[in-house]
Amino acid sequence: MENRLHYRLIASLFEYPDAAYPERVRQIKAFLDGEYPKAAEDLGKFLGFLPADDVVAMQELFTRSFDVQAIATLDLGYVLFGDDYKRGELLANLNREHVAAKNDCGTELADHLPNVLRLMSVLRDEELIEDLAYAIVGPALLEMIGEFDSDRLEKKNESYRKHYKTLIETPAVQVEAVTLYKLALQSLYEVLKQDFSRIETMPLKRESDFLGSIGVEIEIEERASAPN
Repeated sequence: MENRLHYRLIASLFEYPDAAYPERVRQIKAFLDGEYPKAAEDLGKFLGFLPADDVVAMQELFTRSFDVQAIATLDLGYVLFGDDYKRGELLANLNREHVAAKNDCGTELADHLPNVLRLMSVLRDEELIEDLAYAIVGPALLEMIGEFDSDRLEKKNESYRKHYKTLIETPAVQVEAVTLYKLALQSLYEVLKQDFSRIETMPLKRESDFLGSIGVEIEIEERASAPN
């Protein structure tokens, strides 16, 4: 059985930043330097754009990326299936595995990326780890990375402007820093590619589109708020 403990280390990349966050990223980069040079290259760029001396700016970038008026979401089941019943099945199955492995999900759902990465670090069933990598984490990461592309980003922003009338103000940082989490996601994907060699030869049918899901959610909200 291979050692997958590095997924617990990498999971902290996708946690809400605090003052210690830059040092954790540096520790991850130091590990990747020795084992995963391609992943280390992307994470080095991430560090270069990270406003490490400004906790508020780091938090605002995280929120803008994954939370309020988000570019993407860290909930893998939602990335792949949206609100389809298949996500409910995935959550139920993942919950069972988290409980069996005594992997605490905290306040997040079972398909939240850091929770799934930590689960991969403690599972002893290699076949299940491979299933998670090939069928869930890998395909979802490709979707999430794609959401940071300029065309899709502008379409999401248009949807948010239409519904909310304005966009949440982005912190005053380098232009490249606005989408810096794309580099973190790419870094993780490079780790997966090295650990699971068939990951790029097993493309799955696209099941969901986060941009489309945003549009559906906005339409539902508008209908719910419309006067009868």
